[in-house]
Amino acid sequence: MKYRKLGRSGLKVSEISLGSWLTYGGSTDKKTAIEVIDQAYELGINFFDTANVYAHGKAEEIVGEALSKYPRESYVLASKVWGPMGEGPNDKGLSRKHITEQADASLKRLGHDYIDIYYCHRFDPDTDLHETLRAFDDLVTRGKILYMGVSNWTALEISSALAIADRYLLDRMIVSQPIYNMFSRQIEGELLPFCEANGISQAVYSPLAQGVLTGKYLPGKEAPQDSRAKDPDSSAFIARFIQEDRLIKAEKLRLIADSLDIRLSNLALAWILRQKGVASAIVGASRREQIIENSNASGIKLDDETLMDIEAILEE
Repeated sequence: MKYRKLGRSGLKVSEISLGSWLTYGGSTDKKTAIEVIDQAYELGINFFDTANVYAHGKAEEIVGEALSKYPRESYVLASKVWGPMGEGPNDKGLSRKHITEQADASLKRLGHDYIDIYYCHRFDPDTDLHETLRAFDDLVTRGKILYMGVSNWTALEISSALAIADRYLLDRMIVSQPIYNMFSRQIEGELLPFCEANGISQAVYSPLAQGVLTGKYLPGKEAPQDSRAKDPDSSAFIARFIQEDRLIKAEKLRLIADSLDIRLSNLALAWILRQKGVASAIVGASRREQIIENSNASGIKLDDETLMDIEAILEE
């Protein structure tokens, strides 16, 4: 496993990281989830991602329990705040109240003393940005979190946050978590270059387009019965990727992977990691075999000719 620095910080994370969205606490039972996390740790993966809203806290409980057996300094644990955790008017968003209360609640569920990276899960237009940043800075000062990150923020929103942080000498964010894969490339236009210039890395989610870039789904054929496409809790998230034209492209990409004697998933992950501004690709795994396969992508370098062949297929 290869490791990369996260932004301007001295923190190093594995190129492949393990997430818990749509899996742990939901479609994947606890025993299997812990087995997958253990396998990931054995493979050298040191970056584990979760959020308070994943399975309404259950994912944090499982991830925290699984990691608790390992030395705390040996892994990087990330969680998030923003989404609704109750029905009250203050049970969501990025107010000081919600951030502070949810940080404590996440720590309790995780069974940990601190969170390495704490993300703003979305941007909150209803809360003054200075209030949000000050609350995160306070959490850093109190040792409850070590670093701040944001997820699904635009370059403009990040720019505004950096200006406030610099003006008031608040702790700066070091990582952004957007969607990024061969079919979702929006960050290449503005977010990625802006963040690179400002010392912020990307830890990207859905790098395999919800499984489409593993070769699991084939053009003209029904999705496998044991796939997420058949799971009512996750099928809505996968629907945008399971389109005939994308399945055809995935099949063509698989031929490139075959010519390199690697799996399609490895090709897709290596393509993402060609970007210097990307520190890690967050994969989901409901079986040990999946995380073993995905971890093999670390360190794979794609030559210029291969990258041109990939681009030609994606632009069709």
